Amino acid sequence: MNETSTDGFVTVARVGEIPRGGVKVVRLGDQPVAVFHLADGYYAMDDLCTHDGGPLAEGILDGDVIECPRHGARFDVKTGAVLCLPAVTPVPVYDVKVVGDEIKVGWA
Repeated sequence: MNETSTDGFVTVARVGEIPRGGVKVVRLGDQPVAVFHLADGYYAMDDLCTHDGGPLAEGILDGDVIECPRHGARFDVKTGAVLCLPAVTPVPVYDVKVVGDEIKVGWA
């Protein structure tokens, strides 16, 4: 999978592969990216807490919010915005689209 198409999107999973409320970590280049399946669709963000580099996908997902398992920083999965200290820098997010049964993440 993970082949970049001509429009800059990479197929990372198939519909049905990530349960609602679940997450899948994929590697795009050298970057681990967490792909979340929320109630209103799929969202992707770096799988690294901006506070200390912790693995966000291993944290607790509550609605649209992921909590880092290391120190409790919380982020909005849709926007990457910091919602709780100790983090102060947003997490980069990526465009996601579904084409047929393929979940694709924007990756240049």
